[in-house]
Amino acid sequence: MIFEHPLNERIRTFLRIEHLFDQLQHFLRQQDAPASRVAIMQLLDIATITARADIKNEILKELERHLDILGRLANQPGVDPAALEQILSNLDDAVDDIQSISHPVGQHAREDEFLKAIARRSSLPGGTCSFDLPYFQCWLNQAPELRQAHFAHWLHDLVPAVKAIRLMLSLIRNSASGRPMVAEEGFFQESLNPESPSQMLRISLDAALLVVPEISGHKNRFSIRFMSAQPPEQPVPCSDDIPFKLTCCVF
Repeated sequence: MIFEHPLNERIRTFLRIEHLFDQLQHFLRQQDAPASRVAIMQLLDIATITARADIKNEILKELERHLDILGRLANQPGVDPAALEQILSNLDDAVDDIQSISHPVGQHAREDEFLKAIARRSSLPGGTCSFDLPYFQCWLNQAPELRQAHFAHWLHDLVPAVKAIRLMLSLIRNSASGRPMVAEEGFFQESLNPESPSQMLRISLDAALLVVPEISGHKNRFSIRFMSAQPPEQPVPCSDDIPFKLTCCVF
């Protein structure tokens, strides 16, 4: 199993959006009313995250950074020109798609009165019951095709953003190879090169070990404390030597 840890706020936001959108898509594919209810909750979370920062500008800045880095590789030995050209083309297309959005990312969902009413009640436990939001219950009982059409409208300005985020995260994840490491008595730390800052750490573990990493870090250094994970017991620091694979993603 793989655990990821962002090392800057931009990547942290991108990972959260990717995570929520993956769940949203999972429930959209099911099309039944309970799945649509869960999908709405994921959509509201995405709308909230995209309201907290200028996501459109953050995506464009990261895309431009990727284009600049890859553009300098064109004449480097060992670079596959065809593969590089395809990646650059994908990044250019992503820039065009984001620039074509004439308003903040997520605005369609945030300004929808139907979704606003659900959002106001969703902060209460059980607050979206049929007696609280009868029109939500009515919508959930509409034909799947109608619900899908509404989702398509709400996601219109989110799909290009998520597509760009996935492209960039894929490049970051594949920017380095994993190294076999051992956390002695469950603890590991390492310095990072601040001149070439990492965007993300990836920790690969054997699931049979029943441990999870607690990671803290910034652009100069990070540390990992492995904790035993045997639910429902509370996690406790592991005192055994833990083998794992570490990838410091630098793009």
